[in-house]
Amino acid sequence: QVQLVESGGGLVQAGGSLRLSCTVSGRTFSTNAMGWFRQAPGKEREFVATINRGGGSTAYADSVKGRFTISRDNAKNTVYLQMNSLKPEDTAVYYCAARPSYYSDRTDAYSYWGQGTQVTVSS
Repeated sequence: QVQLVESGGGLVQAGGSLRLSCTVSGRTFSTNAMGWFRQAPGKEREFVATINRGGGSTAYADSVKGRFTISRDNAKNTVYLQMNSLKPEDTAVYYCAARPSYYSDRTDAYSYWGQGTQVTVSS
């Protein structure tokens, strides 16, 4: 059974920073591309960032480009999302996801999901 556990969410003021972590167990982490997605109240889940299996390639949603950075540590089975210059519109539940293939920005491409961590940015 594959398990993904996110952590690091919380309440932060606009302009602040947070780092989310997602630890994966039950599967060889390095064989999976990883993604971060978010879902705000009343909205569809949307793509935030993705990283390939080796960590050498990444992609971002236009809304977070230049502010967020995705990275991974295959020795620790963990993927990170460093979020800087946070805005109130970044408020959402953030989910990490894994897929045993190439990285993707499509929600339906991912097989495994975490339970989510709340990020709230106050103005």
